[in-house]
Amino acid sequence: QAQLVESGGGSVQAGGSLRLSCVASGDIAGTDCMGWFREAPGKERRTVATLNDRNMTTYSESVKGRFTISKDDAKNTLYLQMNTLKPEDTAMYYCAASRHWSCLGGAASLYNYWGQGTQVFVSS
Repeated sequence: QAQLVESGGGSVQAGGSLRLSCVASGDIAGTDCMGWFREAPGKERRTVATLNDRNMTTYSESVKGRFTISKDDAKNTLYLQMNTLKPEDTAMYYCAASRHWSCLGGAASLYNYWGQGTQVFVSS
């Protein structure tokens, strides 16, 4: 069983930056993708950015050019650098890992392991 623990959320003004971190432990070997998802109140969980085991990345159109997903294998840590934040980026952000063959850019349903989430609030 894999464990994922997110951190780095908080409150920031529009235009600001935050960096989310996700430390992975346990049975994380063999996962094909890791990704960041977000869920705003009353809305479904949506894919923000994904990264596969060949370091290929995908981004949702709403964050492309502002967010960057990366990982440090030595630290078993996934990151999401978020710049030029907007109020519409306000959500609970989740880290996830997948063993599904088509996980890159995939929906939340393709991801097997989830963290507890970290809240991001962007004020205008």
